[in-house]
Amino acid sequence: MAIYHWIIGFVAFSCLVRVYEASAGDSDPLYRTCIGQCEKTGCVGERCFPHCKFSSDGTSVDGPWYMQEPLYLRWKQWDCQSDCRYHCMLDREKERAEVGQGPVKYHGKWPFLRLYGFQEPVSVAFSALNLAMHFHGWLSFFILLNYKLPLKPDKKPFYDYAGLWNIYGFLSMNSWFWSAVFHSRDVDLTEKLDYSSAVALLGYSLILAIIRSFSLRDEAARVMVAAPLLAFTTTHILYLKNYKMDYGWNMQVCVVVGIAQLLVWSIWAGVTRHPSRWKLWVVVVGGGLAMLLEIFDFPPYNGFFDAHALWHASTIPLTYIWWSFIKDDAEYRTSNLQKKVK
Repeated sequence: MAIYHWIIGFVAFSCLVRVYEASAGDSDPLYRTCIGQCEKTGCVGERCFPHCKFSSDGTSVDGPWYMQEPLYLRWKQWDCQSDCRYHCMLDREKERAEVGQGPVKYHGKWPFLRLYGFQEPVSVAFSALNLAMHFHGWLSFFILLNYKLPLKPDKKPFYDYAGLWNIYGFLSMNSWFWSAVFHSRDVDLTEKLDYSSAVALLGYSLILAIIRSFSLRDEAARVMVAAPLLAFTTTHILYLKNYKMDYGWNMQVCVVVGIAQLLVWSIWAGVTRHPSRWKLWVVVVGGGLAMLLEIFDFPPYNGFFDAHALWHASTIPLTYIWWSFIKDDAEYRTSNLQKKVK
């Protein structure tokens, strides 16, 4: 049950990002004026950008902007508009600080400082650490099942949810990978991949919650549970990618699916006698406290550490505990199934 507290928080935040495109910062007339001048002149103060060098017909003077940089820097895809927005934001924030005003959001985001081309470097680092933690958890789970626990005569694990957790591991790693990419550079493609990966993880997690909590071992029963949920999740992802990026609708879907699986896991946690259920409660408390960081949002400290970045950090130990529970569950189920066979 517990892991879904912070999984839902992760997905819900992904669903909520940029729901409101207009923010206090980008509504500021001085900021808008700065951007307008920058896109015409290619400069903000004394800083000028090669991306903004255009001829009278609108083409770049020195060729495509992405060919004007070293190969190792082209991945970040900063263009004229992006650089103008970033440096105008920095100037406005400096002016606001001089008169005692606090930071405000620009285009739905706090004013972060770039680091080596990364848009939100701390969130990128913690997303990468979450990815590494999921890889470590999945790999140790795989080794436990195939090399440490006894196997059936056909060399398959006794644990009847092994395949489901393997898929969960890959979906989790995929979701955190695209989270890291999205925080590196927020463009249309990375946004859609981040959203799609998060929704896929959330939808599959609901399927897994139902199958594990109700101990569904029959393939027909599993298909009856999975088929409609997979169809809905796939349709929703295709809708977001190919028809309309509807942030409000996506948020509603995430919340409903998240609450549904929380209820399923809560009921199971209340009736199970699992020997490692205490680990679930540790993550429940930790996940609940971590979610406070999302509720009480605050601007980035020194331009790097904001509430969301710290929330990413808090999920790292929770991931370790969750995979520890999964491995305990594998040992517990394997022992019980072996007894039945004997």
